[in-house]
This record gives sequence, C-alpha cells and structure tokens, in this order.
Amino acid sequence: METHKVIIVGPSAVGKTSLLNRFVHDEFVLRYKMTIGVDFLTKIIEYQPSKSVKLHIWDIGGQERFKFLHRSFYDGAAGALILFDLSRQHTFSSMKTWLSEMRNIMDKEIPKVIIGNKIDLIPEIGRIIEKSEVENYAKSENCFYMETSAKTGENVEKAFLELTQCMLGNGKTKI
Repeated sequence: METHKVIIVGPSAVGKTSLLNRFVHDEFVLRYKMTIGVDFLTKIIEYQPSKSVKLHIWDIGGQERFKFLHRSFYDGAAGALILFDLSRQHTFSSMKTWLSEMRNIMDKEIPKVIIGNKIDLIPEIGRIIEKSEVENYAKSENCFYMETSAKTGENVEKAFLELTQCMLGNGKTKI
C-alpha cells in the first residue's frame, strides 16, 4: 500500500489538532494542549472503490518559536492542509504567511487545500470572513478551498479525500 506524507499547518488555535483527531479517531475534545513542534497520526483512506492509501499526517504546531523547524517538517510532504479560523479574521492573514513560507521552503509544488475551520460557529457569530474573498484567494494561489467543522465533523473527511485524490492525480479539481 502506498504511503504519503500530509502536513497540516496554520496559525495557533485554528483547530489543526481537532481536525486531525476528528479525521483519524472521529472524536472532538473541547480542550487540547498546544502542539509543541509536531505530532503524527496515520490513517488509511479509501480514495476510490477498492483503492486505499495510507496517510502519514504531520500536525505542525503554529507557534512562531518553532518556525526554524518547518523546513525539516515540510520535507517529503505530498500534500498540505492549510487552516485558518473562520471566527478570527487575523488567522486568515496569518494563514497566507504560512502558505508563502511553505512555497519558499519547499523545492516542489504540492497539492494544497485551504481550510476555513469552525464553520459551526457561523450561525452564532455571523460570517467574519467573506467566503468569496477566500475562494478568490485560493483560486489565485492554485489551491482548493473548503469550510469544515472539527466539532461536528462537517466536510472533514471530504477535505482529506479531496487532497488525497489530488495527490494521486485523481482529483476533480486540479490543484
């Protein structure tokens, strides 16, 4: 079975660890400890009927103090999920910095899905970041965009599946 490395990056407290735990363990914990450096989880995903791949997923901590480690964390990645928090405007700007840094560090272009996480908060707080703004940005960066909720599970599996299909050249959307 093929194995591919996927990285999850973005600013602190946008839900990277929550998204990963929802995907791998189908659980949501309200309080997580800050990811120090990087954590790893693995999951086998069926991307087509009777075709599976093992994803080795690296959850990269969002703290600025670990920035010097990013080059080694990114090495060998076949795809990336880049997260921001739909309830906090500044995380969208910060996510753009993560994407730019990733492109500067990596020696090749890889499929990327930009994820606006915490869509479950929109009904109570309203839309802080216009969806069209993010969609236009994602398109200009040759990335796919999805909105997810690690809390409810909405679109989480779909985001990983879309990325996997693009990594393997089977994606509906070319990234």
